[in-house]
Amino acid sequence: MATHNSSLDRGLKSRSRSSDIGWDIGRYALLIFFLLVFLVPVLWIWASALKSSIEISRNPFALPQEFMWENIERAWTVGGFDRYLLNTVIYCAAIVTGVVALSCFAGYALALLPLPGRGVVLGLFLLGLMVPFQSVMIPIYYLLRDVGLLETYWAFIIPGIALRLPFGIFLMRGFFKGLPNDIADAARLDGANEWNVFRSVMLPLAIPGLSTLVVFQFINTWNQFLMPLIFVQRDELRPVALGVMFFFGRFTADRGLIAAGVTISMIPMVILYLLLQRRFIEGITAGAMKT
Repeated sequence: MATHNSSLDRGLKSRSRSSDIGWDIGRYALLIFFLLVFLVPVLWIWASALKSSIEISRNPFALPQEFMWENIERAWTVGGFDRYLLNTVIYCAAIVTGVVALSCFAGYALALLPLPGRGVVLGLFLLGLMVPFQSVMIPIYYLLRDVGLLETYWAFIIPGIALRLPFGIFLMRGFFKGLPNDIADAARLDGANEWNVFRSVMLPLAIPGLSTLVVFQFINTWNQFLMPLIFVQRDELRPVALGVMFFFGRFTADRGLIAAGVTISMIPMVILYLLLQRRFIEGITAGAMKT
């Protein structure tokens, strides 16, 4: 009888292991499928960037027979992507820095300082998450025109910071609120003022949130199209997303050159994500747990 029960247990365990292996294979197969869905178009664009228009027309999905690196060079120089990328770096640096700094200050204050009416202030900030840009772009246009900022770098930077602050404040408040307040109290007992508590104690603990906010704001600003299209129409001030559209219009017949321009516009975002992917995932996970 004992031998029969032992054989039955081994059979059940074997079937359980086989079932687990089957589920693992199914999950990995599904992940690989979605990886290919997202990766194949990117690889296709990158391969097309190194092919001539004739070769693309003959077989769009084949690998390049001869690598045409001059497509990248022409897109960089003739297409003006050197200027577009420089403009975009300026916009991203200013907007990301402004949003991150102001979001940290406001998020810390709304999370940890005993401010009167801070719930009302937070609610007013969060109203910004519900207001689409399309509903305020015309008033902002006339305001920028009246103060003489239209067709300048500031025409994109100032509204870019203002419209992204609600999300940044919401994110950083959640991180600061989830941090252990005992550490801040201990620093205050040791004689640290509120600025030193914020700068030396709480801010380093919120690095995952800061990294997440930097990545989100960088990608959002890099891909921004409608705002610069309305506020910054001069060619010498265009960011890369807007420059790609005008680049398409100028080189419609040269599909290899168009793919090279798109590739140039992708590369900085890919590099940033690869450098910050660990912080990015940590930030999303921590934010979901603490907010």
